[in-house]
Amino acid sequence: MKAMIIVNPTSGREEAVDYVKQIEDILQKKGYEIKTVQTEKELDATKYCQNACENKFDLVVSLGGDGTLNETINGLVDQQHRPKLGIIPLGTVNDFARALQIPLEPEKAIRVLQSDRTKKVDVGRFNDQYFVNIVAVGALAEASYDVTPEQKTKFGTLAYLTEGLKKMASTQTYPLRIEHDEKVWEGDSFLFLAALTNSTAGFEKLSPQAKVNDGVLHCYIIKKVNMIRLASIASSMARGELRNQKDVEYFTAENLKIASSEDLVTNVDGEEGDRLPVSIEVKPQHIEVVIE
Repeated sequence: MKAMIIVNPTSGREEAVDYVKQIEDILQKKGYEIKTVQTEKELDATKYCQNACENKFDLVVSLGGDGTLNETINGLVDQQHRPKLGIIPLGTVNDFARALQIPLEPEKAIRVLQSDRTKKVDVGRFNDQYFVNIVAVGALAEASYDVTPEQKTKFGTLAYLTEGLKKMASTQTYPLRIEHDEKVWEGDSFLFLAALTNSTAGFEKLSPQAKVNDGVLHCYIIKKVNMIRLASIASSMARGELRNQKDVEYFTAENLKIASSEDLVTNVDGEEGDRLPVSIEVKPQHIEVVIE
């Protein structure tokens, strides 16, 4: 058996490398021949993972933050041979790990690699890239672009929340056209969300009905609202009651097309995505993840 450990040395307050020995020890005891690689630049994790697929590795371990994990998954998708995926979350938010109930403490997450249990999970296709948590369009979707790496390290999720609240002070809406499974919605929206999992931006109940393997996107159109209603909607996000709000339209879909007459950028798993228009679809139970 062969395992590849993909390490982002700048993750986890630059402590990622300190965990490599523990991971290697566990995998060696399970009988794996190990190759450890470190990322240096963007897309390195994707290339390493594609190499692991081509060489028929049995396991790939992502040791890093949400960006490293996203790149690793992009390397897995649509490959003829797909290794199992192990996740050691060292990021600021770690939504995918939360959704899979993988411990957020690195030592505990490393112990999960001893498990023989796996779960097949959905992956979202977004134009020519892939995601595992969420696509967002609108003012709040841009908040993460204003968070510096220093703020992420120092304040964690709080940094995103602070920038998000600044954006929420402006209740600007945008014209959207959303095609989903033969239906069409058109109108002005403050924020549109398409979630694959229940955990988004650290809100573990944002979409409580979403399962990692249910084969659909859980979509929320937040319409034009004033500041008072916006505060209520923000509170409902934390309580898991977003879809019950009167200014929110909720639906599930396997396919989406989103367009706007304005020049809008998307947010994909917390990173800047393509400008509209975009196409989104679900690849059901496409990757296999090691769980407790």
